[in-house]
This record gives sequence, structure tokens and C-alpha cells, in this order.
Amino acid sequence: MAAEAIYCFDTASVRFAIYPEGGGRFVAEIAEDPLRDFFGADGGGDSLVQAYECNAGLINMLAIERHLSSGGRPVRLESSDFEVLEHDG
Repeated sequence: MAAEAIYCFDTASVRFAIYPEGGGRFVAEIAEDPLRDFFGADGGGDSLVQAYECNAGLINMLAIERHLSSGGRPVRLESSDFEVLEHDG
């Protein structure tokens, strides 16, 4: 299944749609920095979308968790959300 993800230049992020089990569709975004720092993006918008797609399982899981805990407020993931990955080995 193709990911519903696009690069948004104006917000320097990749915006993506998620369809969690038992819930409706929602849209979240991940900033450029974590895609470069943790997920290997090294180019422009296409590289950022590809980094999201290759790591969508982990990114989506975190976005769903954040969406549920925030009462449905908009979700924007930043590098600080993934810093624990540096310590997992």
C-alpha cells in the first residue's frame, strides 16, 4: 500500500495520513530534522518522504500514541521524540 505522505516546504516537514485500528483517519507531520538525524534522509523532499516511508511503522506508532494522549490535537514529531533511539543499540 502506498503511503499517503507529502513533503511540505512551508513547514519543513513530511505530512502523512494514518488510519489507526478502531479510529478514523488523522494527519500528522514529522519535521525534517529527525528524518535526517535518525532515519537517513540526505536530500530534498523526495528523500525525506522516502525516509518516512521506510520507517513508517515506528513513526506512525509514535504519532498514534501522541494523538491519543493529546486528545486529538495536531501531532508534529520533532527530533526530541526520537532521542531514545540513540541509546538503544
